[in-house]
Amino acid sequence: MTYKQRVIDFMEIEWATYVERFQRLPELGGSQRVRRQGYNRFRDMLAHILAWWEDVMPVVLAIAENREFERKKYDFDAFNAEAVAKYQAWDEAEFLAHFERTRQKTVADLRSMNEAAFEDRRIQGRLNGIIIHHAREHLVALSKFLTLDTLEHEWAAYAAKFEASDKKEEFLKLQGAQRFGDLLAHAFVWWDEGVTAVQGALQDPNFIHKGPADVDAYNAEIVAKYQGMSEEEIRALFEKKRLELIDLVRGLPESAFSNPTIEDWLAADVVEHFDEHAV
Repeated sequence: MTYKQRVIDFMEIEWATYVERFQRLPELGGSQRVRRQGYNRFRDMLAHILAWWEDVMPVVLAIAENREFERKKYDFDAFNAEAVAKYQAWDEAEFLAHFERTRQKTVADLRSMNEAAFEDRRIQGRLNGIIIHHAREHLVALSKFLTLDTLEHEWAAYAAKFEASDKKEEFLKLQGAQRFGDLLAHAFVWWDEGVTAVQGALQDPNFIHKGPADVDAYNAEIVAKYQGMSEEEIRALFEKKRLELIDLVRGLPESAFSNPTIEDWLAADVVEHFDEHAV
């Protein structure tokens, strides 16, 4: 898959179903998730997302067409506050229709761009921010698409990004890891916990998997367990576990993501865990 197609898929699949997926949540649960994101209402968060599409896409198109564009220095807090205020008085239906029109326009703009433009790092950085990373940052109702994308693209490139980094020691120190293999083992052992949760919930929709009682102790046990395994062996096991998890997720019906146990564990172990340990 090309990077262009991946970005378009985010707009046509992930963002196209974003509002609908949120609206399926119980009202109280949905409100709590939005407040954890720092917003009073779901539509305030949508206004934030929308504002970034509206502000950044003209710059992306200008770069793609080799045109001049205004270079901005953002005050992110001010920008986000203005975005919420801008749509505060809009009628709900009118606002949601505008959100959808903007999403569709963004898809059309992306399709209009030459394939080669998507190799430009300035364009990639902007699209990663407003389309791909934003979907993980503002995850309120997990989708099969986002789970698979994180496994197939982000986690797949994780080791390569570490190898390409010129700040390996600094990164490991920040992560509290002695070696990169410890992080890989940490990731795939928690994936195993998620697999237990998913398989249990598939057999019994009321199944609840609480996981380890003492997370810190469990994480220390993971490091100790794989201490004698070489970096190469751990990387091979990480890749094996990643592919197995992809197969499991691919086989899940979309309805499975409405199960709280499945959604909670995959959101935490696959999507949120990646950004927590991103290189």
